[in-house]
Amino acid sequence: MPVETVAAAQVTKDVHAWEAGGASSPEALAAWVSARLAAHEAALAALLAVEGPRTVDNTLKLYDAAIEHLALAGAQAGVLNSVAADKAVRDQAQMEAQRVAMTGSALSLNRGVYDALVAMDMTGASAATQHFVERTLLGYRLAGVDKDKETRDRIQALHEKATMSSLEFSRNIQEGGKTIVATQAELEGLPPDYLGRHQPDAGGQITLTTDQPDMQPVMTFASNGDLRERMFVAYNTRAYPVNKQILLNLLSTRQEIATVLGFRSWADLATADQMMGSAANVRAFLAKLEDASREGAVREHELVLDFARGRQPGLKTIDITSRGYWYEQFRRAKFDFDSQSVRPYFPYKQVEAGVLETAAKLFKIEFRKSDATAWDPAVSVFDVFEEGIQVGRFYLDMHPREGKDKWFSAAPVVTGVRGRYMPEAALICNFPGGDTDDPGLLQYSDVVTYFHEFGHLMHAILGGQTEWAGVSGFSTEGDFIEVPSQMLEEFFRDEKLLQNFAKHYETGEVLPAEIIRKMKTAGAFGRADWVRTQLYYTTLSLDLHDQDPAQIDFDEITKRLYTSLVPWTWLDGNRMYASFGHLTGYSSNYYTYAFDKVIALDFFGQFDTEDPLGCDAGARYRKLVLEQGGSKPGRQMVRDFLGRDEEFSAFSKWLNEEFDSQLISATA
Repeated sequence: MPVETVAAAQVTKDVHAWEAGGASSPEALAAWVSARLAAHEAALAALLAVEGPRTVDNTLKLYDAAIEHLALAGAQAGVLNSVAADKAVRDQAQMEAQRVAMTGSALSLNRGVYDALVAMDMTGASAATQHFVERTLLGYRLAGVDKDKETRDRIQALHEKATMSSLEFSRNIQEGGKTIVATQAELEGLPPDYLGRHQPDAGGQITLTTDQPDMQPVMTFASNGDLRERMFVAYNTRAYPVNKQILLNLLSTRQEIATVLGFRSWADLATADQMMGSAANVRAFLAKLEDASREGAVREHELVLDFARGRQPGLKTIDITSRGYWYEQFRRAKFDFDSQSVRPYFPYKQVEAGVLETAAKLFKIEFRKSDATAWDPAVSVFDVFEEGIQVGRFYLDMHPREGKDKWFSAAPVVTGVRGRYMPEAALICNFPGGDTDDPGLLQYSDVVTYFHEFGHLMHAILGGQTEWAGVSGFSTEGDFIEVPSQMLEEFFRDEKLLQNFAKHYETGEVLPAEIIRKMKTAGAFGRADWVRTQLYYTTLSLDLHDQDPAQIDFDEITKRLYTSLVPWTWLDGNRMYASFGHLTGYSSNYYTYAFDKVIALDFFGQFDTEDPLGCDAGARYRKLVLEQGGSKPGRQMVRDFLGRDEEFSAFSKWLNEEFDSQLISATA
């Protein structure tokens, strides 16, 4: 098939699976994915049929067309697997996601395609094109394309097995929600709007779910320790025991893949094409984090424990189920800040408007409500414009539904390619609200989460204008992908920005500056604990992928790492590893969050603290980082924006803000 024919075939009205009935019919979804995969195979056939010298025009364009079709099928199968209302559609979407992954695995081991890419004449190719090809060829080599056919077939079978385990693991978390029952007396301390939404039945019992809008307030505000413990256990066992064996199977398969490819462990394989480079470099970084946070974590623990003992004589320790509650009580007493007091200023719709307005000003773009269809009536659709021209679209699926994914994430919908596809992305979240009688009052940490996820969205849209699908949007190194999200959440610090949208949902009163300052001071307390928690998750994900799976005892390693890194008392029966969803996506590389926090804070330090939205750093950041997508190495983007490599100093300052003279005085 000629290049022109393949390119033309990509611009179809049937670009959305749900418009073809895929959100309501398993058969329609299967047919839609089949059409995308057929186009993928046609592009590859055309590539392999090229005669004569290999060039970017006659080879790479066909390869990228194949990549685009595969990405389109995978993205929308993944979205519908997470959000479709009908379980039959979700089941079909999971099968389609597996089919796409199998196709991708076969492509990564296709020696004919690899040889064609190697043979291309790259004379005159742009730097972005050269980076795309170099990164693609590295991916092929890491996949084992240079092995003999028998070995390649074995690797492909192992990847298919790992994909199935990953999908099953995630689905069990998604559909494994639990409920607990409570009495009205046990809900003491929870906000009035929460109590209003949870009325007792005829027998006086109140049913609570493990969904975020039910779970998080209990763990933060409920004064009843037994209720917190019941909720904690239910939440952390919602995919146990079924996921225990599935996780072991996944780890064993990944290790077998690494061994076949000549790597000591999956962790070494998974970091080989990342900014970090190796598992050893990850451990060196974690040691730096451990050293930087140790003293602060000890100090925080002592302050909170002493405070709790003063409130509850005879208390010996604070366990894992009470950490959030006692931090909240400490902040109320020591900083005169009750996090419930700001919730009325953060109703969901106002927060949504505020986040959109912030991003529009920062990146000089416009958002317009769209009449485009989505997979569910509850989804809001927005079109993105720049200077009157539409440049993207995004979908906000922001509240819990039965069967929907229970976490907070951003997902590609259509990978953008300049002149071929307009980028589209989605947020799949579980914030309070969504009902006409529920204003959806958010905790301030929820607002930070919204900014975080919207940072991913902007990366997908603004980075989705590249020449090649293979380096568009999110397609950076995996350990650079959290930089845009963590950078945008720092804008929550700005007082004037907050007051533009933080208004009482009943009175319209603007959130007072004094309360904002208290909120920021109180919010700074606990950062060392956040770092220690990240160390725990990161070390767990790394260790599980950096040793012989046959020697792993999940309960032993989870407890041992927790007790060595976090000061709060362990609770037996905690099976968090069975619902640690990032083990499928990030695998060994959960360190990304902490590593990218260092970069993001250094980035944010380039903005004018008095006018972060108006200074020129926003335009530079957009051009040098977001718009690049994956067209440059992450290391190069850091150097382009900062003029140097990232430094640890901004992170250290952020980490130690809680122990400045003002805070020490407040807690003395």
